[in-house]
Amino acid sequence: MKTIAIIEDDPSQKFVLRNLVEEMGYSVVAEASTGTEAVRACLEVKPELVLMDVEIPEMDGIEAAKEINRTSPTPVVLVTASEDEGLVIRAVSAGIMSFVPKPVKLNELHVAMELASARFSELQLLREENSGLKEQVAARKFIDKAKGILMEKERLTEDEAFTKIRGLSMGQRKSMKEIAEMIILVMGKGGDGGK
Repeated sequence: MKTIAIIEDDPSQKFVLRNLVEEMGYSVVAEASTGTEAVRACLEVKPELVLMDVEIPEMDGIEAAKEINRTSPTPVVLVTASEDEGLVIRAVSAGIMSFVPKPVKLNELHVAMELASARFSELQLLREENSGLKEQVAARKFIDKAKGILMEKERLTEDEAFTKIRGLSMGQRKSMKEIAEMIILVMGKGGDGGK
């Protein structure tokens, strides 16, 4: 069962939203009436999705979503009666994944929540892939520097230096980056990691 936080300052609207999401099989793990309470609640219980009205006291739903996503990224569905273009631009830049218009209808809410979850998952995958690529580039720099050191100190060709690093990596059950760092530290001049 997916968990959800409902952020709404109107008690009757909060009641309606709770009934709708529970009908869809969600478990309401947090409720709040202000932006500050929303941020606090989401950091404490870490819901899988946040359903938030745009017009809430203290900080609006967009600012609250921005703060939530800064510290604990979570898909947010914004509930709004406005179709203002400026609001949409602010919402997208704050990491809002989807919108649902007022008055909220079950089928529209369901679509908005599924869309938010799917878009959030895709974004998380892209972030992980990007992080992996950055790590590969960083590792490549160390490996290239270590190859250069081996080529210079042991008079190896580039292929021989690479094969030596790979062999040490397999033999010692360490990553090629770790082996490259050791070569740079032991045999290199200053061990600055290729900077």
